[in-house]
Amino acid sequence: MSTPVRDRRRWRPALDRPALVALLLGAAGVGYRLVLTLLTLPASNSDEATFGLAAMHIATGHERPVFLYGQRYMGMVESYLAAPLIRLAGPSWPLLRLPLLVLYAIFLWLAHRLTRRLFSPWLAAFVVGLLALGSERVVRDQLTAVGGRPEVKPAVLAMLLIAVALGARRVRHRWLATGVFGLLAGVALWSDWLIVPYLAVAGVVLLWAAPRDLIGWPGLLLVVGFLVGVSPMIKDNLVAPDGQDSLSVFREISTREGVSPSWSDRLHGGLLEGVPLASGVCPSVGCARWQEWFGLLYPLLLVAAAALALVAYRRAADRSARVRAVAVLALVAGAALTLLAYVHSPLAATDPLGNARYLSVLQISLPAVLWPLWLAAAHAVRAGVPVAARAGGAVAGLVLAAFTAAALAATVAFVADAPGLRAQERSARELADAVRRAGLHEVYGDYWTCNRLIFNTGEAVVCGVLDGNLTPGQNRYPAYWKRVGRAARPGYVLAVGSSAERALRRWLGARADAAVVAEVGGYRVYHPESAVRPWR
Repeated sequence: MSTPVRDRRRWRPALDRPALVALLLGAAGVGYRLVLTLLTLPASNSDEATFGLAAMHIATGHERPVFLYGQRYMGMVESYLAAPLIRLAGPSWPLLRLPLLVLYAIFLWLAHRLTRRLFSPWLAAFVVGLLALGSERVVRDQLTAVGGRPEVKPAVLAMLLIAVALGARRVRHRWLATGVFGLLAGVALWSDWLIVPYLAVAGVVLLWAAPRDLIGWPGLLLVVGFLVGVSPMIKDNLVAPDGQDSLSVFREISTREGVSPSWSDRLHGGLLEGVPLASGVCPSVGCARWQEWFGLLYPLLLVAAAALALVAYRRAADRSARVRAVAVLALVAGAALTLLAYVHSPLAATDPLGNARYLSVLQISLPAVLWPLWLAAAHAVRAGVPVAARAGGAVAGLVLAAFTAAALAATVAFVADAPGLRAQERSARELADAVRRAGLHEVYGDYWTCNRLIFNTGEAVVCGVLDGNLTPGQNRYPAYWKRVGRAARPGYVLAVGSSAERALRRWLGARADAAVVAEVGGYRVYHPESAVRPWR
């Protein structure tokens, strides 16, 4: 990546041209996301607020949660990272997201290093440029604290770099490297189970590249590191009630009873919509028919990349080259296994827009996916290449250009939508201010209102979740529900015209209008003279 340059006054590393281009593109990507972070874009929601509330509890020493409240399989790494900042400056969305911006920068750096190590310097720069772009779907997975993806992606890249370096005999403290490998694997497994396919293939690379390093102290440190990283999950599962262990909860979420979409629907939702959305070539509202082409091409590119890696393995002149080929195969296998697991789930068909986030880890394999196209395009510009090969290379170059243009267009579309998203965020904060001005400290609301409202008020207001029939809904943190339940005169924050508001007005009857104390951004704040709790 760099070569030392010595002059009479000082020594400094000099970046070669591809590395310099990658640095500039990476800085642009980080700068773009820094602006988005400061503006709270994409807009916040109650899922993210739950991580923020956990960070508040960690910061004050109130609790040490292992898993997301009400979802006993997703680790709380993001909350622990944000807790020191929130302790210093209080709860805010930018502070909650700032550690994720750092993780994104680390991900870019590691992606560049691994791509350069396995493929070529210019492909590494190109990949960084693509990862610097960001549609709403891509940026939401990178910058919002919704669990797992921002931290597990750099963890896997670091693990693969460690395995490749061990195989090439370029690591001085090999025992320390294996310990770090195990620690990263354990933390990633605790954080998000979606990364399991990539952890498995990274483990295979380590086993193949450095089998002797897994004997004795290095092997022991690998196991110890893994156990330390995964220990929060192990401890929690040992005391979890029946049916509340991580595996049971994850299985229940992944497979819905009574829902059995056809394989054609799963393939359409997983490949034609999920892959382009997760790759950032479609806007958040979904993929048009003409934008689904990358989903069709994706499996073919995986097959081509696997074939190239096998050829590279057979032609390898030394062990280091063979290790690199195995690492490429691991990237292909990780993407294929992730995609197969996603398509196997009904979620791929039932809500492809909402569930495309589960494919965000495919960014790890982006260099391997683009490698066949890159090689074909680069081969076409060489002298003496046959006409057919030159034509194929031109087509590959056009595909790369089309992919880049689509990602850029989706990024521009997200930026164009920013004013509307900012208006939504301002409305949520105005609603929180209106509730506080009304003197309310305990209110009821719907799921997408409650935890966001609690975080925006710094827990000055707590909220109990109701469904559309004014009966208890998904209350992730039972303490809030209990506190609102003890209030003699709770308020109600309901969307205008929603089924919950209509039900409340029926219960209040002629007193409904008199109970309204504020109306902000499509919501009405009610404070009746007496509590309305139909479920009791």
